[in-house]
Formats: sequence, structure tokens, C-alpha cells
Amino acid sequence: MTSPLEVEVNGDIEKAFKNLKKKMAFEGIFKELKRRRYYEKPSEEKKRKKEEAERRRIKKMRRMQVQNSRTKKTGRGAGKE
Repeated sequence: MTSPLEVEVNGDIEKAFKNLKKKMAFEGIFKELKRRRYYEKPSEEKKRKKEEAERRRIKKMRRMQVQNSRTKKTGRGAGKE
């Protein structure tokens, strides 16, 4: 079970509301609400999930490439050629 989103209000309601919206966007709540606004056929849902998984996979591979290129430059034995 997920924990509820909490925002502390210290007098400035506008700032608290802005922080809440930021947290909700980060959690993906707005995207979920938009997606649930209309019925999604099972075939469309499968297609969407497949595309999302592919996007995550590519993003993860890109992140790993950047991380590997950084460790090669600053890893052990750097400069010993």
C-alpha cells in the first residue's frame, strides 16, 4: 500500500498547493487521471504498456552508458597508459 501524499502548510496556502501539485506530478497522478478519463480498450492498453516499457528500457540503457563512460574516465588506474 502506498503512503498518502502530505504537504505541510505554514500559513502560505499557495506555496503548499504548489508543492502538492509538484508531488502529484512526480507520482504520476495527473497522468493516471487523464488516462482514466476515457475507456481504454484492452488492445490499446497492451500497446500503451508495451510502449511505456520500451521507453523505460531505452532510458535505462542510456543511463547505463553515461554511467559507464564516467567510470572509465575516473575509475581505477585512470591515467596509467
